[in-house]
Amino acid sequence: MSYVVLARKYRPHSFADMVGQDHVVRALTHALEQQRLHHAYLFTGTRGIGKTTVSRILAKSLNCTGPDGQGGITATPCGVCTACREIDADRYIDYTEMDAASNRSIDEIRELIERAAYKPSVGRFKVFMIDEAHQLTKDAFNALLKTLEEPPEYLKFVLATTDPEKMLPTVLSRCLQFNLRPMAPQTVVEYLGRVLSAEGVPADAGALRLLGRAARGSMRDALSLSDQAIAYGGGKLEEAGVRAMLGSVDRRHAERLIQALAERNGRGVLEQCNALRGQGLSASGTLEEMARLLQQMAVEQMVPGALDATDPDTEAARRLSTVLAPDETQLLYSICLQGRAELSLAPDEYAGLVMVLLRFMAFPPQDGGASGPGPMGAGGGAGHSSATLSGTGGASVASAAAVAAAAPASPAMASPVATPVAAPVAAKAPPAAPAPSPALVDVPRPAAPVVAAPAPVQAAPAAPRAAAPIAAPEPRKGGGDEEPPPWMDDVPPWMDEAEAATSARPAALADRDEPPVWDEPEAAAATEPEPAASSIVIPVVQHTALGERWAAVVAQMTSAGLIAALARELALQAELVAVETVGAEEVWRLKVERESLRTAPLQDKLQVALRTTLSAAEGAPLARLELVAGVAEDSPARREAERQALRQQAADVAIRTDPLVSGVLAQFSTARIVSGSIRPLH
Repeated sequence: MSYVVLARKYRPHSFADMVGQDHVVRALTHALEQQRLHHAYLFTGTRGIGKTTVSRILAKSLNCTGPDGQGGITATPCGVCTACREIDADRYIDYTEMDAASNRSIDEIRELIERAAYKPSVGRFKVFMIDEAHQLTKDAFNALLKTLEEPPEYLKFVLATTDPEKMLPTVLSRCLQFNLRPMAPQTVVEYLGRVLSAEGVPADAGALRLLGRAARGSMRDALSLSDQAIAYGGGKLEEAGVRAMLGSVDRRHAERLIQALAERNGRGVLEQCNALRGQGLSASGTLEEMARLLQQMAVEQMVPGALDATDPDTEAARRLSTVLAPDETQLLYSICLQGRAELSLAPDEYAGLVMVLLRFMAFPPQDGGASGPGPMGAGGGAGHSSATLSGTGGASVASAAAVAAAAPASPAMASPVATPVAAPVAAKAPPAAPAPSPALVDVPRPAAPVVAAPAPVQAAPAAPRAAAPIAAPEPRKGGGDEEPPPWMDDVPPWMDEAEAATSARPAALADRDEPPVWDEPEAAAATEPEPAASSIVIPVVQHTALGERWAAVVAQMTSAGLIAALARELALQAELVAVETVGAEEVWRLKVERESLRTAPLQDKLQVALRTTLSAAEGAPLARLELVAGVAEDSPARREAERQALRQQAADVAIRTDPLVSGVLAQFSTARIVSGSIRPLH
């Protein structure tokens, strides 16, 4: 007798033999016991989880006659009667399985419908099972609808599909739908253990665990892989052999990679990747194993002790859960998941793996002095606007605050000579002033003088240090490709030398070599500069009564949806200069500068909208528009531009006068407010 594969040999023959589908088994068992049978069933789910098996067991339950030939419909088919044995052997005349993948046209469905007209030959019911039903054509579905809705009392339909979204809604509404779920790895492992014990095949627990994961919820795939593993291992299943057959990556590789990433050990990461290449292990499998390990780490971090203590992989997950912060664990997990999709785009699979792992190392550790920016609340007098401040090297104010709070670096990084711009701040610093973290400040080239490092904020001084006024940005003088970058200059690029000298020191102390030392709070307060005036240009609008009236009419037409596109643009750019009564008409004269808007079609559209708006008023005369050339000085568009400019000016003043911003500008001599970054929030 020829060998029967495990997936066929151990196909369940009754509902009691099925595993992992208790919700379906329970519903069908109760329906059979209570004789509440539907005429059409739809089983959905991924491949290899029991759709066809459930269909055959249901057909046996409907046609079983019992060992004595006197039985009826039952939820526990006997398995020994003629109907049960022939359905298992796939030769029962009243049970028909049709593969819709190869029999999908309307002709096959018409033939099926013709056979439905005849009563069962030997059984109690005729059962038509259509596998992969979603592949039927639309015409075939439509031909089946009537019979599917009102079949004869002796006919039952069973449809199975892996893609119910492609089924017609009219078909779904006629069926009783059951969704078979993918099986849990532990369920697969337990079933494989029973099957291999019955076969007399020794198997390691680790080998079964690998097969359970590789099956991805499909019991048929698990049994097929077991057949392959038995052949590969020569009649036994060992973890090493199964891992080699599947090409799975050893958990220890994932552990070493995560440990190296947590330590920011780039050399260790490269060595592990080269080891994977040397062993021919899959880069995608490596990322998958890392993601599985990271998931267990995240569970241990959030719910300590929640992992399965019997799983040998749990110990490594618990140990590594302490080397990464929870947010870093989530970040690395996302990088691994997204990196698997990017491997196919890389020129080389292992080069893609290296780039995915190095992506995580591009993020600085939390305790490395380069953590995220410190909190800058919305309070402090700038609650209605926001702005970006930058200093030397493009560092933001928040980053500068992080630099001040960072751990002191080597004193050798500080320059012994400070430039005039940094003099007021550097003079107050202690001799061993902490230097900013190299992660935030660019290291200058030796050819240019090094600017002194800013001093940290002193705790509770008698009075705040005087803030150096920042002049408005000006273009650099000279310029050329051979000039060094702006952050390499002694003087910030938005100042010339004279401005830097005068802005860095008070005028009374400009000729002194020593930096100013404030002895009294009153002296410091007296020399605080006034905030720079806003440079917002506010349009000049000649506010007139006619302009106010026209703006109100345009707003009314816009809200009512009477004007759009160019007609609305004409209304916004026009100024109402006169309203005259001529006979029974009221002439509205509009001044419009753009010639492209002074066209007859646009004038007609706007006139129709104006008449519709004014007709709401009782007894209003008929309006007529006249367009004249000229500069509109009180148009709705200019009024809106004026309103926006005033809001922007208020936001600009609020930022420049904010105490927090002023303190940062005073602490960092090269900090400035980036032009155009201030935005009103409301």
